[in-house]
Amino acid sequence: MSKILVTGALGNVGGYAAEQLIKNKEAVVCGDIDPSALKQRYQDKADCVYFDFTAPATFSEALKGVDRVFIMRPPHLGKPQDLQPFIDFLKSSDQIRLTVFLSLLGVEKNPIPPHHKIEKFIEAAGLPYCHIRPSFFMQNLSGVHAFEIKHFDRILVPVKNAVTSFIDAQDIGELIATVLSNPTAHQNTAYSVTGPAAINYQEAARIMTEELGRPIAYADPSPTFAKKYWQQVRGLDKSYVTVMSMLYLMTRMGGAKQVTRGFHEVMGREPRTFREFVKNNRAAWQP
Repeated sequence: MSKILVTGALGNVGGYAAEQLIKNKEAVVCGDIDPSALKQRYQDKADCVYFDFTAPATFSEALKGVDRVFIMRPPHLGKPQDLQPFIDFLKSSDQIRLTVFLSLLGVEKNPIPPHHKIEKFIEAAGLPYCHIRPSFFMQNLSGVHAFEIKHFDRILVPVKNAVTSFIDAQDIGELIATVLSNPTAHQNTAYSVTGPAAINYQEAARIMTEELGRPIAYADPSPTFAKKYWQQVRGLDKSYVTVMSMLYLMTRMGGAKQVTRGFHEVMGREPRTFREFVKNNRAAWQP
């Protein structure tokens, strides 16, 4: 049986994709820089290998028997050129039937984020591709921004009143698994994927207040304050903060307001709502 390499299988989207592929009875190879953590999570349900986009020596072993690949750009790799060696390695193989890349909503018209160039690298390599372009993950609020909600009852994101068509990472992972399980049907395509509605962070705070049973407010910080806070107080990696700040600036300018039917087109059902997400993840914000 041919195999599917899932990079970033310890993360949100990669994890959901790998788990759904396993449910689909696919042979899965999970690649990450921490193979012991992979083995602990996936047990004997998947092959777990050491993989590092910046270490070409890890490519060959990870791709043994693989004909489909999911590429998740690690957040700390801010330069699109960091993924070029792996794309070149895939190009040298004649076995790849589909390369799925987790991109970004609207990036086809925006050359600033690294995702734009990575898409172009994949296409220029002549690889059969499918770009998945999601809006912001709901899991951003249960992940990187959970600290402020948990301890201070505040959402700290610098976008003012701009709306965001949040999507649950679980929906994205399940969509990716569906695409990888049907590679011929999705070759050389791109899907813009959002949640069912675009809401602002004031509305997100209201929903969280109702579902968590305590007042949650939107802090409305300035971009300058947020960037300094994330880096100097939270101690987040500088490259990660730079990319995150750029993406939130795009949101502030209206770049995340689009609501699409891309998810329904592939999956035949509606994506999860923000309220459903909060209900399912209450534990993430408990003090």
